Amino acid sequence: MRNSSRRTRRVLVSVALTAALGTAGLPAAHAAQKPSIKVTADGTQPVFSYQDAIREHVNVQSSVDSDRDGKKDLIRVDIIRPRESGPRFRVPVIMDESPYYDNLGRGNESERKTYDAHGDPAKFPLYYDNYFVPRGYAVVEVDMDGTTKSDGCPTSGGASDVLGGKAVVDWLNGRATAYDAHGKRVRADWTNGRTGMIGKSYDGTLANAVAATGVKGLETVVPISAISSWYDYSRMNGTLFARGEENGLADTVDTDPPAKCAAVREDMAAGQDDATGDYNAFWNERDYRTGSVADVSKVHAAVFASQGLNDMNVKPNQFSTWWAGLAAHHVPRKVWLSQYGHVDPFDYRRDAWVDTLHQWFDHWLWRLPNGIMKQPRVDLETGPDQWITQADWPAPHATDVTLRPGANGALGLAPSAGTATYTDTALSEADAVSDPTAARPGRLAYATPPLPRDVRVSGTPNVSLKVSLDKPTANLGALLVDYGTDTRVNYLGPGAGVKTLTTEDCHGESTAVDDACYRQVVTDTVTSDVNVVARGYIDAQNRNSLSHPSALKPGKSYRVRWDTLPQDYRFKAGHRLGLVLLGTDDDIQSDHATGASVSVDLAASGITLPIVGGDGRLGRLPAPRAWHGPSHVVLPAPHRSFK
Repeated sequence: MRNSSRRTRRVLVSVALTAALGTAGLPAAHAAQKPSIKVTADGTQPVFSYQDAIREHVNVQSSVDSDRDGKKDLIRVDIIRPRESGPRFRVPVIMDESPYYDNLGRGNESERKTYDAHGDPAKFPLYYDNYFVPRGYAVVEVDMDGTTKSDGCPTSGGASDVLGGKAVVDWLNGRATAYDAHGKRVRADWTNGRTGMIGKSYDGTLANAVAATGVKGLETVVPISAISSWYDYSRMNGTLFARGEENGLADTVDTDPPAKCAAVREDMAAGQDDATGDYNAFWNERDYRTGSVADVSKVHAAVFASQGLNDMNVKPNQFSTWWAGLAAHHVPRKVWLSQYGHVDPFDYRRDAWVDTLHQWFDHWLWRLPNGIMKQPRVDLETGPDQWITQADWPAPHATDVTLRPGANGALGLAPSAGTATYTDTALSEADAVSDPTAARPGRLAYATPPLPRDVRVSGTPNVSLKVSLDKPTANLGALLVDYGTDTRVNYLGPGAGVKTLTTEDCHGESTAVDDACYRQVVTDTVTSDVNVVARGYIDAQNRNSLSHPSALKPGKSYRVRWDTLPQDYRFKAGHRLGLVLLGTDDDIQSDHATGASVSVDLAASGITLPIVGGDGRLGRLPAPRAWHGPSHVVLPAPHRSFK
């Protein structure tokens, strides 16, 4: 299924490449002709047989011994490549390193690997092999260290996870050792070494991490809903999203007997330090922005990212901080930002995604000058199935505007004298946002009058409160809320914004055991009176440092600042923009509420929003009028899974 824009796109390639058909389908008299790809205006064409492709596996020696058995871990690499590939026709590689190939599975249909009688791969999960191998690519699916058929122990983003993938890229470029099923050394003499890593969630996280080692030969990565800091996956400013998460995830993806890696998981449980939520050396090892194993400053691979701005699993600050680091180091980059949750773009914008991915890999791995880097850098979903493009993200002309809480629940541009008090209790988001004018002990709620025109927030809001507590610390939280009836992507629903149909469509070629067909999906929407737009939390004792907490003296005033999760969202004219201050968000956090009383100095507090068009978009807010807002709001708690 092709887009009309793709059919008309001009691709500037040499006459030789355009005309070359390779050996696939040629008469015997031309069998000696050197194989080559075929390129047309639609890019590389499917001229190589998927049925006849070479399917094999090797074991690459890693640089680590994660299971502590005295031997370097061997990393299982399953390979599918055109039969014509070899020393005379070297092809680039699309690589998906994953811990999920024999447990949770990959993709919307949870596909797992299967093998033939010789132990070679028979079914490769996902469509990458079906679509790209006929177009002259090799696809390798790597069992992450400690998972499926690889040696070792998984470490939830730790050094062994990362360095195992790096070793595979090194082998593809002649710098590491691999063995076949008989223990014989084998070279990757069928590849030109140019590698692109891709994957969703943990898989995309590994792509980020390996890129941040600076390994040579990794030309591009396509991280989909991917982690850039495991601390921010499990924590936010000293507060906990989950307990026992890193060792729990390692246990989930490890299908070996439990005793094998029990000691490693015990060390992980201690290292993650659930008791304090602080940042330490354990988390630094798993930080790919400025960590001890990987650092964004080392990235030279071009990045094509995708992120759901309402993803409550891998939250969007994983993308925004990574994106800013890439920009600071002038890394070539592109992004799709959606209003969905933890969803692969293959499952919400399928044809356009495959088409764009094809262009991306053709450009960066086959080095075809197809103009993709001249296209707008950002594809942004502004509403259900409504997409725009723009030059960068956040929106280049966003201006910071501070809204301040005031008397009688008002939220406006002018400061208001007085204080207000609430208690750090565990509160559901539905209770937090219901009827904002009603007094509730666990929250303070404020809202603007109806907005005179649309207001777009693009970027990361920042909360600044002047508070005093009656205890040494408290969890402080802020919700940015849209009060107004609208039809929105149902990102809190069971499909994180999509519904899976029974019908299928196909992208690529198939065999009897590995087809290219997947169930179609449609956007799941919900009509609601209120929407939580952005969320942010902090443990007040971590206000100055994530590693060195500082208790507050009861009764003394302190300035506490923190970012919410980033967002790109349009508040429609007639809606009200709300700010809810609370303690512990029971739907998002697994932290213990402190029970502290929190007094807020209203005049010295507020939320700063990056607004496209600045405060001029707010206009002259009308005077507040009596308003009660929606009551008995129903908000499902976000579903959070590792996959």
